[in-house]
Amino acid sequence: MIQLSILKITGYGPWTLTLGSDREHELQMLQASLYKEIQKLFSEKNCIVFLNRSDEFFVVSNGLVLEDHIEIQKTLEKLFDIRLTISIGYGSSPFEANLKAYEGKKNKIVLNAEHNIFGFINGESDSKVSIMHFDVNDLTSSRRINSPYEISAIIFELYSKMLKFFLEKNSLAFFMGGDNFMIISNDEAKKSVHSFIGMIKNNDKISLNCGIGNARTGREAVKLATKSLDTIREIRDSGKEKPEVYELSC
Repeated sequence: MIQLSILKITGYGPWTLTLGSDREHELQMLQASLYKEIQKLFSEKNCIVFLNRSDEFFVVSNGLVLEDHIEIQKTLEKLFDIRLTISIGYGSSPFEANLKAYEGKKNKIVLNAEHNIFGFINGESDSKVSIMHFDVNDLTSSRRINSPYEISAIIFELYSKMLKFFLEKNSLAFFMGGDNFMIISNDEAKKSVHSFIGMIKNNDKISLNCGIGNARTGREAVKLATKSLDTIREIRDSGKEKPEVYELSC
């Protein structure tokens, strides 16, 4: 069972208009500062935050109860002029947890009215998180023949295909910067990872590495996924035939 907490800035559009036309630089700094603080607060509770469209944040919040969310919300309310809502949901897959959080917000299932928290909490029971960490193998070679902007076009086209492929497996993909992507995953997605890597290799001539981590909390799962990806690199650098996928659990 996985739990997601979705944080979204409330009334962002109307609020931005109060800043006048010379506002974009301020908004970019605000969004960056907000992301930094949200990541810090949740990572201290062994969670991991994924940035979604800059004004919305997906948190793998396994292990957190309502009081934890209230504590974080209070801190954010003190630090920023804007306000956020938190929608919480859980399910057997990441996409189901996303739908449950959406249902809670849409139907106004209030968990705490004062701090704008909605949804359904699973808390610490039956906690399971799987994270897949992808990177592009040998992107350096592409940089020799493609400009930085052309590299970005390749990366975002790859992200689009990854998002669509894994959404069909009830999993959620996020671009992490550079040539790195993470998937909030489930067993169905993990079983299909070799198929996705083969599809991208055959159709786009892009070679991918994938590290998988399984744990009770989001931060621990990400740690193991990244350690798995590092292990692939270590095997490659040792001169041995590297695996495309490596998986660790705790």
